[in-house]
Amino acid sequence: MVRTVFVLATAFAVAGCAGRAPDLVPLVQVTDQQLTCEQIVAEAKINNERITQLAREEGWKVTQNVAAGVVGLVIWPVWFGMDFQDAAGKEGKALSQRNEYLGTLAQQRCAPPTTTASIPDKRDNR
Repeated sequence: MVRTVFVLATAFAVAGCAGRAPDLVPLVQVTDQQLTCEQIVAEAKINNERITQLAREEGWKVTQNVAAGVVGLVIWPVWFGMDFQDAAGKEGKALSQRNEYLGTLAQQRCAPPTTTASIPDKRDNR
């Protein structure tokens, strides 16, 4: 029985040892110069949905780390199952920065055209 618990605890510790590595999205991409206003808005919307998913993942990782920390008080090898890489947090931050950049692109490309027509001065009609 003790051996089974030890094997399970070791397997759990090794399985979650390092967590996953973050997959960061680059702030500026090669294709950014060809993006239209609609494409910028669509990408920002997709990024926002991904940020929401990453926030859920981050919450689950915190719960997993707390559980591993508590169980680790009794079975210390479980502490190796804790995830300290914060992949979801780093990816979410990178996506937020990308959205800020896309926002500046949208201001440049989605702004209504400025008119250069002059408004007649009422003083000229005397």
